[in-house]
Amino acid sequence: MQIDPSERIKRLPPYILGRLKQMIYERRRAGADIIDMNMGNPSDAPPDPVVEKIREAVLDPRNSRYSVSKGVYNLRRDLALKYRKRFGVELDPETEVIATIGSKEGFSHLCLALLGPGDIVVVADPAFQIHTYAVVLAGASVVSVPLGNDRAFLDRIDGVLNNLTPKPKMIVLNYPHNPTTMTVDREFFEDAVALAERHQVMVVHDFAYGQTCFDGYKAPSFLEARGAKDMGVEFLTLSKPYNMAGWRIGFCVGNAEMINALGIIKGYYDYGIFQAIQIASIIAMREGDEHIERQALKYQERRDVLVKGLRKLGWEVESPRATMFVWAKVNPEHLARFSNSSNEFCLAMVDRAEVAMTPGAAFGDGGEGYVRIALVENEQRIRQALRNLERVLTRSAASVG
Repeated sequence: MQIDPSERIKRLPPYILGRLKQMIYERRRAGADIIDMNMGNPSDAPPDPVVEKIREAVLDPRNSRYSVSKGVYNLRRDLALKYRKRFGVELDPETEVIATIGSKEGFSHLCLALLGPGDIVVVADPAFQIHTYAVVLAGASVVSVPLGNDRAFLDRIDGVLNNLTPKPKMIVLNYPHNPTTMTVDREFFEDAVALAERHQVMVVHDFAYGQTCFDGYKAPSFLEARGAKDMGVEFLTLSKPYNMAGWRIGFCVGNAEMINALGIIKGYYDYGIFQAIQIASIIAMREGDEHIERQALKYQERRDVLVKGLRKLGWEVESPRATMFVWAKVNPEHLARFSNSSNEFCLAMVDRAEVAMTPGAAFGDGGEGYVRIALVENEQRIRQALRNLERVLTRSAASVG
């Protein structure tokens, strides 16, 4: 029998990251020591008290029963307390907070709850892939706007909202930005909320890297802006700041109607997160502030090593103020040897240099010529990766010459 995929599957763009993962797997099977800085997959341990709490909670058979899809009340309450303490934002745990199985799942189900055929969503280019894919899977369409973090970017969105019929229903924002590491200040969100109010369009802000900041920078929450809760929601996750990526726990907070719609969809799809994880996550938020600071310092030190080495290669790279990535423009001479394609360049680097990075083109046309490098390896491994790249790219230059 021939299986014919659905139209929503057919609408999805080619997934270059699948090819990259397959090559990493094959090269490792062949014995290669691949230095994998492709995914934002934390390699450091979660806080000790969190691990101890989950051990304790797993032994209680009550926690192996079905939970509630929106998250236990104490988890939602502690998230609200965290927002009050860190951002000065008041949230009602009952109506303005919902737990999600990571922010990726939450965003995808929110799109199913709020979007459908004929709806249009404004997404920056480049963008984290799910910001596009989830919209497509919901049956809606994406309009891409060149990314920025200033008034000019919002003016570009304003132009789309003024001139496109039907008018877009939603704007997706993401700061600190994945993949480019771009950051904003609170004033940007004030302007974004004013734009959304003027056009009566929803805003969804992905805040996954809001607690992973460097050099004294403190990323603002979208909800700090006046009127933000009237216009949108914000997603955050415990994956990055607490090294709990595999635990799959995040939150959506903000507009009560949007939260309610997400809750309805989730009620049909899942029975909630394993309760032991939720209990341990409460401990993370109560006792994990020092861990967040220590982890950010590790990333900052790795960042400094990587940025220095990439600049030595002639790559154009800014030192990021947040996220766990470095976004680098590949030396044009290096890229030219691989058809001026960041996809082909990254595949070649896995094969020849045993270094895995994410091609910028995987995030949209605006990412072509760039690579995203995750700060998940220690400083020694990062230095080794830089030596491998230099060896391969220098040798390639010599052979061309």
